[in-house]
Amino acid sequence: MIRPAVIEDLPHIAAIYDAIFDQEERGPVYTNWKRGSYPTADDARKAIEVGTLYAGEDDAGFIWGVVNFNGIQLPEYAAIPWSIPADPEQVGVIHTLCIHPAQSGKGYARRTVAFCEDLGRAQGKTVIRLDTWEHNLPANRLYPSLGYRFAGATEFFFHGFVRENLNCYEKKLCQRQIEIVRKRRRNFVVFRRWGNKISCFLAQKECSQFAVSGA
Repeated sequence: MIRPAVIEDLPHIAAIYDAIFDQEERGPVYTNWKRGSYPTADDARKAIEVGTLYAGEDDAGFIWGVVNFNGIQLPEYAAIPWSIPADPEQVGVIHTLCIHPAQSGKGYARRTVAFCEDLGRAQGKTVIRLDTWEHNLPANRLYPSLGYRFAGATEFFFHGFVRENLNCYEKKLCQRQIEIVRKRRRNFVVFRRWGNKISCFLAQKECSQFAVSGA
């Protein structure tokens, strides 16, 4: 599950950061982060205190990942030609999505992004924005595969310790599809909702579509 992080999680979150730094010291380097500068346990603590840090935890209680999701856009975002218009309060931003290296390849990054999208919808966000280092090959492959559009790149003075070019991505949030299946004798009547549309399917064949008022 993915849940709000708590102060007691800090040692486990710090261990994820350290594992990433250890791996990158061996190579290859994908984040361009700096041990002791960012990310740190203190960064995580501040995010926990304002309620924006979330931890992924397995059934055994092992924390496999962490992400900071809020509405804070870095000043450099103003230089990006975003294509999806939104007021500042409508923008959700994914920061510092980290998966423990020992847990890579299990789909946890995709799961965490989906969690942030659902959380954004619940918070009334209409678009997700994020940035990642231009040489972060896994992230630059991941986000387009999840429907994110490359919006542009610019130089960031990242947390005041390194100048680097970051690629920025965006995705419009739509209401999640809700499917209700009802059995009627041998046929299935399926109602699918997407945004303000509901489609009705009988025996897997579309029979009608109509708008939902007030949706």
